[in-house]
Amino acid sequence: MGFSFLPVMEYLSRRAFHAAGLCPHTVTLPRDPGEGSGATTIHYWAPPGEPRLPPLLLIHGFGPMATWQWRLQVGPFSRRFHVVVPDLLCFGGSSPCPSSPPPSESAQAAALAALLDALPGLPATARVAVVGTSYGGFVAYSLARAAGPARVGPVVISNSDLLMTAEDDRAFLERAGGEWASAADLLMPLDARTARRLMELSFYRKQVTSMLPDFLIREGVQNLFSDKREEKIELMKAITVGTDGFQLTPLEQDVLLVWGDHDQIFPLDKAFAVKRCLGENVRVEVFKETAHVPQMEDPNRFNEVILDFLLASQKSSNQYDQ
Repeated sequence: MGFSFLPVMEYLSRRAFHAAGLCPHTVTLPRDPGEGSGATTIHYWAPPGEPRLPPLLLIHGFGPMATWQWRLQVGPFSRRFHVVVPDLLCFGGSSPCPSSPPPSESAQAAALAALLDALPGLPATARVAVVGTSYGGFVAYSLARAAGPARVGPVVISNSDLLMTAEDDRAFLERAGGEWASAADLLMPLDARTARRLMELSFYRKQVTSMLPDFLIREGVQNLFSDKREEKIELMKAITVGTDGFQLTPLEQDVLLVWGDHDQIFPLDKAFAVKRCLGENVRVEVFKETAHVPQMEDPNRFNEVILDFLLASQKSSNQYDQ
């Protein structure tokens, strides 16, 4: 039996979640009358019991799994918030109803709204802070717009191009080197060369895992990205951002846009274009010498900036309510 880095990474991620007081849970969501057989299930991490702190929802992107993407956040955030980290539909332990079409980001948001309603002890009047990264930013925006400020409070959107178009997809593939036919081929690698290129595009600093031998990287990515691969390809096709079915309109909530200045997936100039469309309650925080995942490359500053924003917005809202 050869060495694999996946069990090590999974162990470190789960240990961070357990140390933060989070436990794995699964909930079966109520079925809509129009759905056929089967049910939608959501796997998520959260503290046991009823919330004693304000709720905070962390929404992952298209990476391997939620625990990897938020491993460095759950500890600091859980000291001030009741942290909930779900697997989006078609990721990890979450699955849509088998008879449903591939979920758009709006359908993902609806599933998360149903999850919030199903959380033990969470009042229906509780305002939930939301942080979404990359694809998770699409979902965070959809949830905030659909649920409104009475249910969703401050919103953090990290490295998420809410103005993405087909032309942006083509430009991304060109930046990658022009060797891949679709974004799905690059974002869900099955060979070592593609995985290395994706890491180069996602991170500003060279990653230790990119220097592993080809056979280890190949084994790792095949294990990571073979799971629900066809469903995820259909999921990418179901994204409405950049189509006539999506319109970016201002949010009533306070919004923080976080962006890495060397992001090669969604370049920094898109942050300011998104800001212009989102309205007056938006500010941009640029992270220097980071790329697409500042929460992983500069976690201390990321955590500090996000906590300061969420706590300040929470304080302002409490003063307003009084």
